[in-house]
Amino acid sequence: SVTQEGGAIMIEAISTLTTANLTRSPAWQASFSIDGKYLAVCFGNPDTHVKIWQCCKKRRKSSSPDANDKCVVEEEEWKLLATIRDEGHTRSIRSVAFAPTSISYDVVPILATASFDGKVLIWEYCHDDDDDEDDMMQEKHHDNSSTNSNNEQSSTSSYFEPIAQLEGHDNEIKDLAWNTTGSLLASCGRDKTIWIWECFLPGTIGGADSSNNMNDDDGEAFECLAVLQGHDGDVKSIAFGPSHNQWGEGEEILVSASYDNTIKVWAEEAGDWYCAMTLGEDSVPQSMPSSSSGGGIVHTSTVWSVGFAPGGVRFFSGSDDGAMAIWKLYTATERKKLFPTEQVVSSTDGLWKCVGRLPDAHSSYAVFSIDCAPTRAGHGRIASAGGDNSINIYREESSVGDGTSEAPKFSLEDVAVDAHDGDVNCIKWHPRDGRCLVSCGDDGAVKLWRYIR
Repeated sequence: SVTQEGGAIMIEAISTLTTANLTRSPAWQASFSIDGKYLAVCFGNPDTHVKIWQCCKKRRKSSSPDANDKCVVEEEEWKLLATIRDEGHTRSIRSVAFAPTSISYDVVPILATASFDGKVLIWEYCHDDDDDEDDMMQEKHHDNSSTNSNNEQSSTSSYFEPIAQLEGHDNEIKDLAWNTTGSLLASCGRDKTIWIWECFLPGTIGGADSSNNMNDDDGEAFECLAVLQGHDGDVKSIAFGPSHNQWGEGEEILVSASYDNTIKVWAEEAGDWYCAMTLGEDSVPQSMPSSSSGGGIVHTSTVWSVGFAPGGVRFFSGSDDGAMAIWKLYTATERKKLFPTEQVVSSTDGLWKCVGRLPDAHSSYAVFSIDCAPTRAGHGRIASAGGDNSINIYREESSVGDGTSEAPKFSLEDVAVDAHDGDVNCIKWHPRDGRCLVSCGDDGAVKLWRYIR
């Protein structure tokens, strides 16, 4: 269930990286690098491209509030680093995702992009070291005035170079997802399939020690492990999560959301991936509100988004029916005790069950994106974006916020009404700063937001 709070504003816009322009390309998806230093956003037709920003530290002098002494204040500024345009992809770029490898000092950022042309491209960040001194001089003489990175000008010494091209999908790719170590990359699309690739990237298990050792042969850097089939419609969203030793032999599972109104759970056994569960015909518990037209079914229309909570014992889904659902992991032991009649693939399998439902998360408009704040944020908030042009922030009311609640209750803590001039396609928390979020929408705008507790 959900209630709405009143009071002070909890979320406010702090910067616009690209301004709204309804005649331009929509901004589809955003991705932070694992260290939070880089931000990539992909834009669709008519001018499809990817923009990458870098978070730079800027120092300015500020007067002390109680003295005439000057003190130095350090601020963050997002600087347009590079633009990928007219390279590699031939149709609209729909998804973008940084590999979780750039936190290492000697590993450069790796970016994956997916397009309606059916291809996945892998990009490596390149920088001309000879220009470092010039960049430092420019930073030193910064005029400290308020700047906007909406211009197309980026550093000529910084660019992203394609290092691999992955092919297999028959047509449009809708989403990408890396696992937590960067050793697996999954893609999904309109052809109703999910492709899983094993990756041998710098900073991953089995990968090269540094980017200088990256093999130029795409076939040796990436290997297709599985092509998953089972959905009856477009696969819209995918996400990796921990298996908690409840499915197969692998350490991770993959969940996928589809146009067929269902969510599937995929697991790995002896090197083969299989469908462990299909979530879609689950009945909403009587204690929860349900769709009047759906007969108690969790989602009655396209499931647009899935996202795991920290720890992986809970995930959230958002649908075109306007609802947001909360799913809880039950171990095999708990399943046998609490749900003895549930059918599973193996007697040792766990179970995912819907334990909460917000039927009008975005005033009956589609819920396009859901993201859970990282553990280090320390507040456990959930952010969602929808077809009502708004961004919502939820907090769990129950005293136990570790995902064990059988009937979690959420409060709508704040709403950024008309956050964009059109559908809000994506919302993401900063991976290291629990006060920062990014959003992008059909209006082509990319905005940074500050969450105030």
